[in-house]
Amino acid sequence: MSPLMQILAPILLTLASLAGAIGLAWQSGLAGPEQGIVLRASLPQQTVRAELPQVRGADSLPLIVIDPGHGGFDPGASASGYREKTLVLGLARALRDEIESRKIARVALTREDDRYLLHSERFEMARRLGADLFLSIHADSAGDAGEVEGASIYTLSDRASSAAAARFAARENASDRLNGVDLGATSDTVSDILVELSQRRTQAQSDEFARLIQRAGEGVITFHPQPRHAADLKVLRAPDIPSVLFESGYITNEEDARRLASPEGRQRFAQVMSRAIALYFARQEES
Repeated sequence: MSPLMQILAPILLTLASLAGAIGLAWQSGLAGPEQGIVLRASLPQQTVRAELPQVRGADSLPLIVIDPGHGGFDPGASASGYREKTLVLGLARALRDEIESRKIARVALTREDDRYLLHSERFEMARRLGADLFLSIHADSAGDAGEVEGASIYTLSDRASSAAAARFAARENASDRLNGVDLGATSDTVSDILVELSQRRTQAQSDEFARLIQRAGEGVITFHPQPRHAADLKVLRAPDIPSVLFESGYITNEEDARRLASPEGRQRFAQVMSRAIALYFARQEES
């Protein structure tokens, strides 16, 4: 072998190995037609259940689980420096403190910090704790339509009550996706069964709770002109727990956002919602 080939041999061997690796990656689907080499790997499946939250209150009281929507890498709606995940956590904490101080119920939050939870983890926490009521708190977005304002109340249905409700459900349900991967993928058959059971066993109680929220909030908080909606929302799919999703306002509306971020607005929300919760549990005792 010539001196030149002795020098080039290691370089040529390295290039040949790299070319072989690229070819193998291409054949196995690890590399695509994009420029450069793209490696794709499946996200690890979750095998550990989310840790159960702290429950506050006397054991003799019924239990409500409050779910501040979004969290972690999922900020929810954002506008004018406000982020949904932060606003709703403040509302949830205020409501928890109000319920505890008035001794209305035992209370637990699905998250007390900036962490991400799958929709299924949220309602499964409530089921594992044996909750009597589940409330998920969110803040809506109206895109560029900043004049849209007011709170809305959602209950579960396999058929959306309107096109707007269907769009909202699709947007909220999509928060279980990261880079196109469905992090909360489950059997469609199981999901369908959960929805059907929920409708059969708890829809009446969910509707009653939603009605009481609207009644307690009249003249105190601003509701959307059409405040009641139904949609197939994943977070409401607990088959045996009355569940409501409360859209506390529009983060894209500056007045709504300021109200939700203010101590006064959080306290007003907590008073209204705690009144509705107290009424709900009182009626359940009577029935």
